[in-house]
Amino acid sequence: MDHSGWYWGGMTASEARDALIGASEGTFLVRDSSHPLYLFTLSVQTWRGPTNVRIEYDSGRFRLDSTFPARSCLLSFSALPSLVQHYTSTSQVEERIEEHHTVSKDNGVLLKLRKPLHRPRAFPTLQHLTRLTINRHTDRHTQLPLPRPLLLYLQEYPFQV
Repeated sequence: MDHSGWYWGGMTASEARDALIGASEGTFLVRDSSHPLYLFTLSVQTWRGPTNVRIEYDSGRFRLDSTFPARSCLLSFSALPSLVQHYTSTSQVEERIEEHHTVSKDNGVLLKLRKPLHRPRAFPTLQHLTRLTINRHTDRHTQLPLPRPLLLYLQEYPFQV
């Protein structure tokens, strides 16, 4: 996850808020959770301001924390980058469908993950950015006319975010 640039490691909720203040809606980062029962927290800039959502880890799967009735509807993922990629992709599709803010009956906020906030002085390498670009355009790495070491490098991080 350190390659991603959007994983910030240990930081508090107020440090995450300070990092996201002034960012556009949908800008996000993932950090270590300060709650002992959770490993990670997703911090995202919403139209209401910075919002934190805990990420559950149960039986080898990650999912966003939610109230009990909604929990069974949430997808779970074997890897944290897969979770981030799913919600980033979903946000891009929903953005094309609706352009207004959606608020649920319990005054919740629709999370839109649009753009990762990269750690200062830890911007992804050009190699990693190239890998992300290739991953966004194909999932058939083995069919690319590339040397084996490059194919292995692409397979190390098969995600698009």
